[in-house]
Amino acid sequence: MAAPGCCSLSAAFQEYLRHLALQDFPCGLGSWNKSCLSDHRSPHRVQPGQEEAVLDEETPEALLELLKDQHSPWSLPQDCSPQDRLLKEVAVLAPELVHGSKVYQVLKSLRMVNKGVEEVDEGVLQFQQLEELILSANQISRIPSANLPRTLKVLELCCNTVGDLEDLCSQPPPELQHLGLGHNRLCGPSQDKFLTEDFWPNLISLDLSFNNLTDLLGLVSQLSSLQKLRILVLQGNPLAFIPTYRGFLVDSLSKLSILDDIYIGPDERQQFHGLARQPELSRSEARVLVSVGEMRGVPDPSALQQLEVDSEAPVITYSYFVTYEFAEGEEEFVEGEELKDESNTEVTKTHQSSMVTMLDVDSSAQATGETKNQQDPAAMEESKARSAKVFATPGKPWADTIDCSYTKEHIAKDLVGLKSYLAAGTIVSVVEEKVLSWPVDADPEDNLVMNKKEGQDSAKSPVSRDKKKKQQQQPPRELRSDPPILSTLGTTRVTLEALLATEDLVATVCDFGVLISEKPPESPVPEEKDEKKGKDKSKKTKAEGKGKNKDTAELEEGQELQPVPLTVQFQMQLLRWPLAVGAQSQENEAVAVEKTQ
Repeated sequence: MAAPGCCSLSAAFQEYLRHLALQDFPCGLGSWNKSCLSDHRSPHRVQPGQEEAVLDEETPEALLELLKDQHSPWSLPQDCSPQDRLLKEVAVLAPELVHGSKVYQVLKSLRMVNKGVEEVDEGVLQFQQLEELILSANQISRIPSANLPRTLKVLELCCNTVGDLEDLCSQPPPELQHLGLGHNRLCGPSQDKFLTEDFWPNLISLDLSFNNLTDLLGLVSQLSSLQKLRILVLQGNPLAFIPTYRGFLVDSLSKLSILDDIYIGPDERQQFHGLARQPELSRSEARVLVSVGEMRGVPDPSALQQLEVDSEAPVITYSYFVTYEFAEGEEEFVEGEELKDESNTEVTKTHQSSMVTMLDVDSSAQATGETKNQQDPAAMEESKARSAKVFATPGKPWADTIDCSYTKEHIAKDLVGLKSYLAAGTIVSVVEEKVLSWPVDADPEDNLVMNKKEGQDSAKSPVSRDKKKKQQQQPPRELRSDPPILSTLGTTRVTLEALLATEDLVATVCDFGVLISEKPPESPVPEEKDEKKGKDKSKKTKAEGKGKNKDTAELEEGQELQPVPLTVQFQMQLLRWPLAVGAQSQENEAVAVEKTQ
């Protein structure tokens, strides 16, 4: 019996029949159906006026036409399911078959999708002819096999909350040919033992997609006993991230025809031949390659630096890099070819240590008057809520097109964590690093005396002024740098769900929109230079007159230029055999060399 407050399959079916209205016109045993009354009417007892009543009756064929005619008010909807259509037509042609408990004998296929079913109760045994039971998108957590009809050949339980197969395997239907358990909560390797020929001797198709199965070798050892298995779906499980996943399955299950909805051809079998005899290549880890390409649309920082030649302002340097999140867990990291240079590696490590609190840097950056950020609020909030490590590309100086040339291979051993990470996506940001460098002067009092003396010499003789310029052209003074000021120019979320299915590569161009830069503050003009500027005013006016047409043309040309949005090329790839095996062998060789040394 169903538990109190629990929606059983039998109760959901009765509610379904009530909504179908199988006893209402033109269905059911009403007086409108001529075939229903003919068996009960005696031709020897015709009463006066009965002939008129007969005229109001309709034949079953005419009533059925009311269901099929699109212009009829009783016509079936175009999206009507085959099950609904069957029951409606039976309720017209043979209404006694859908009356009471007889309806259970009509159906060979029962489809109860998204009906809130929580329990498969013993009332289901009334479907004595049932061969197909579809219970997708409900809240079923356990399936007592004793309550399933023995005639079942198809059992579909996709998108439920099944976490244990023990109850289902206690007395499984012996003729079952398809078992659908995709999008449930199965976790290996405890469930692998229930997927053998002892429980499913006639199983042809098995769907275990999008669960949390992790033990590839253990699962294959159990599935190999299913001699009739031809169709298998395992995509979306953490074990599917293993580089040799498909090859190992294809070579281990020689009778398999379709894996993850992809046909297995002879060429593929030949390609993976012998892989099943090398289980050491199928260890539980994934290799993910992240690449960052060209960055465009970064505002030119030189527009913010309008400084006087003789000013004592600091030297400002800008660099730009890209950050992204990767799944947190037990990982190893192998630098790509572009990152083998020690300087690049050090830059990356520096950024890694500072990027952990990257999201908190923006407030301080705005306080110092940095460029306004273009950020996705949803991406920012999601990044704060998730636990992930942040990685950064080496910093690059400004250019119209900044080529990051970044490649990094991540070795993830927490496959369940990797699945959660891919389902949520990653956060990609563009960061500007601003460094102020100041001259390292001698003692402040000595500097003051030297400055006064140089000022007097400059007033007395123009030669001293020239001498000062020559001194300034001497080797540059030593500079000291302030801590870098980090400012996030843009943040966005990259969807990676395609990597959970059959796709191995996600390549995209992150578009952060057009950045709006603040106008640089005008440099103050010293009062002592007003006279000099007044004298040179006439000369400048003449020069401006000559260059007026040129400046106007350049201004018009600049107005025609369209702003360029900030974009970054980003891609993530799951490495598959034999690519990952080649990288793995190189890593093993490096480790062996280190041990010998």
